[in-house]
Amino acid sequence: MRRFNAPYALAILATAGLAGCATSSLDMAPDNPDRPWQPRTDAAGAIVPGPVGASGASSASAAPSSGYTLPANPALAAVPPPPALEQAHEYSLPELIDLAESANPLTRIAWNDARNAALAAGIAKAAYLPQLSAAAMGLYADAHGSSTSALGDSSANASGHGETSVLALNWLLFDFGGRAARVEAASQGSVIANIGFTAVHQQVIFDVSVAFYSYQAARARIDTTRQGLDNAEAILAAAQSRYKHGIGTVIEVAQANQNRAQARLALVQAQGAESNSYLMLISAMGISPLSKPKIATLPTHALPAAMNDSIEQIVSSAIARRPDVLSAYAAERVNLARVKAAESEFMPKVFVSASGAYHTGSSSVSAVPAIGQQLPTVNLSGGHYGGSVIVGVTIPIYDGGLRSAVLAQARNDADSATTRLARSREEAVRQIVAAQNTLQTSLSAQAAAKDLLAAAQTTYDAAFDAYRHGVGSVTDALLAQNQLLAAKNADADSYSGALSAAAALALATGSVDSIPTQGSW
Repeated sequence: MRRFNAPYALAILATAGLAGCATSSLDMAPDNPDRPWQPRTDAAGAIVPGPVGASGASSASAAPSSGYTLPANPALAAVPPPPALEQAHEYSLPELIDLAESANPLTRIAWNDARNAALAAGIAKAAYLPQLSAAAMGLYADAHGSSTSALGDSSANASGHGETSVLALNWLLFDFGGRAARVEAASQGSVIANIGFTAVHQQVIFDVSVAFYSYQAARARIDTTRQGLDNAEAILAAAQSRYKHGIGTVIEVAQANQNRAQARLALVQAQGAESNSYLMLISAMGISPLSKPKIATLPTHALPAAMNDSIEQIVSSAIARRPDVLSAYAAERVNLARVKAAESEFMPKVFVSASGAYHTGSSSVSAVPAIGQQLPTVNLSGGHYGGSVIVGVTIPIYDGGLRSAVLAQARNDADSATTRLARSREEAVRQIVAAQNTLQTSLSAQAAAKDLLAAAQTTYDAAFDAYRHGVGSVTDALLAQNQLLAAKNADADSYSGALSAAAALALATGSVDSIPTQGSW
């Protein structure tokens, strides 16, 4: 039988125990793939980590099983208050944009990102400054000994303590442009973050503007459907009058009743769409959905029939100010600076290092009895200064190809950044051309919708007047009324679409200041 090896067995038990500690946390996960997780909560109701029913803080307990509904945390139930608004004031589009820029969380996040990027540039510049550090150390020692000899027994006690203070300075004097390249990369990173900050504001302005136009169109649809309901009521009254005087038929009255019911349904649907578009506007602003600002009516103006500038002129003036193109250009400069920083790692570095130290100490030795000429007690104390200044050069010789690999990566990244810049310019041209085509189509559609509205109004007036005087039919009157409703909706939608297309072109050209805010441009 093999002899029992205690150390070997202890090693096996220790390994098994450590493995058990690593896998024991699996009981924090759900027990089954097809059963709800039962989280533990503290006294305040917050979910805390740990297995259900495990021992721990007395305030933690297993939440009651309620299917896949998680326990509510009371600390998260408080709804942030909406921004202070003037309840009686009707906010125009410029005022809504200003409110969105100050209240939207995206603009604040972009601002913090820009500040962090600026701090990163400051951190890179700190490499030009010397590094100064101070250290303090203390020492205490105590010893006791005894000995026996032909002369008799003797004992001695010794103790000592001291303090050392050191002030050290390190300064990199020259590194063949490595620090300058890193500062350039960090500074261009700050430029990218600032461009991103502006881009976020441009996107917020665009989103609020388009949502505002959509809300105005939904509001116009309510007016249109209300007018359509009034027209349906008038047709019904005419049908009932004709039937009362023996001119009309019960079918005409039934058709007029059906038309009025359809007009009421259209009004309800238009009101629901208006509520949804209002919520979309509030969401685009980034404020609380509980906010209820009053929205001013957008004045209606005649829009231009077409754009006067050619697409070549629009592209040439806009391509150089788009945020994505400017950001891609700054990113290219960042990567070129990183190439220079990687190349500097192959060069020597000149540095200076200085240090100063001061040491104080004391010791005490007592011997009982006195030995030879040694007194029974000896006390020593003293202190001294020291310092050094070193100027040196470090020369990298071999690092297993690390610097070469880093340089190759930097060059690859620089090549990719150049390619992205070219791609961003091409994509910018595509978006500008697409936005300009959409705007031209929208302007033409709006002009056509106005002509359609005028013709539909004339047709309805004639058909209703003819039916009311016993000349026309109820079918013609109902058809004309429905066509008039569709023409009014088309006019409102095409007007909103043209304004949205103008906003899209302004965003694509990087000039959101040209977004129409008063219904014309």
